[in-house]
Amino acid sequence: MKKKIGILGSTGSIGENTVNIISNNINDFDVIFLSTNKNIKKLYKQSIKLRPKAIIIFDKKKFLQFKNKFIKKKIIVYNSFKELKLSIIKKKIDYVMCSISGLSGLDSTINSIDITKSIAIANKESIICAWNLIEKKLIKNNTKFIPIDSEHFSIWSLLQNESVNSVEKVIITASGGPFLNYKLNKLKNVKPKDAIKHPNWSMGKKISIDSATLMNKVFEIIEAQRIFKINIKKFEILIHPKSYIHSIVKFINGQIKILAHDTDMKIPIFNSIYQKKLKKIHTKKIDINLLNNLNLKKVDFSKYPSIKILKKINNNNTLFETVLISANDELVDLYIKNKINFMEINKFLIKILKFKKYSNLINKKPKNISDIISLSEEVRLKTRQLCIE
Repeated sequence: MKKKIGILGSTGSIGENTVNIISNNINDFDVIFLSTNKNIKKLYKQSIKLRPKAIIIFDKKKFLQFKNKFIKKKIIVYNSFKELKLSIIKKKIDYVMCSISGLSGLDSTINSIDITKSIAIANKESIICAWNLIEKKLIKNNTKFIPIDSEHFSIWSLLQNESVNSVEKVIITASGGPFLNYKLNKLKNVKPKDAIKHPNWSMGKKISIDSATLMNKVFEIIEAQRIFKINIKKFEILIHPKSYIHSIVKFINGQIKILAHDTDMKIPIFNSIYQKKLKKIHTKKIDINLLNNLNLKKVDFSKYPSIKILKKINNNNTLFETVLISANDELVDLYIKNKINFMEINKFLIKILKFKKYSNLINKKPKNISDIISLSEEVRLKTRQLCIE
């Protein structure tokens, strides 16, 4: 029987990898829906190839402009996930990939939980800011959750049939980004065009810059703590320039489990789709030279001061994480636009997090999506104002 599948954010990096896996195994799938915000050209190509029952174009202007293009191909077009959900989803499908980046994907992510048996989430912002809301709905709808970031998928894999109480330490690796070997005094003047040149992964501008500051690892540890409910003090980051090892878990019985794979997101995506089904994926041979030279190192906090932010994070999902995510998003955008320098990303971020109004949110849980979105908009405005002064 074909697996019924839907992809939110099919034109982004994770979505496109998912589309390619489906395309290469098309007889295994019945594609229910694809979605984009504005990338109509790519969505159209995907639709011709996969023949989904429906597509979603979230941008209102693009929806009105191009809906007839898809209707002519007998593909139903919607402007929101809720419209699609009410119209064509009559019972649970098998799998949904949620890969819309940023908090703009939060609403669709939460609303997709009750229409699928398994949900794969590649949107770290949603997990970090709204895990309590997501988890509540997962439990209510008996929906299986699979994390897609390579680090979290590897931890998830290593913890299969293990109790989180048996975990002594979890190590998440970081490449160190493009400036790993730069002297500290050189970082102030590094340009955005250099910051987005990740040494191992092909990623978007935002996440590439987060990798250069190591802010992505701050987010990954918060995300992992929420997902696996392991004390945040048990997590550690090690620099691993080749990104071959994705996580290491040490258990209280003395065993250490390590998960390695090529720097290719199709591997966690493929395994999240097929899970325990015996299915081969074509990958590179084991790199013995790389295994013999893992070159794991402690993080230099003077070069990556963002890591110190983890001291402010506790084991509960709070609105403080929304402040962190939103301020960082805005600061990275300002850096890309050459409004601030590289080192000022962290400088201004720390300043914002210290504002009493925001630091007091460390114990306040989000009650709904509106709490998160309204706070995010306020923090983004405050961040822009602070940097323009």
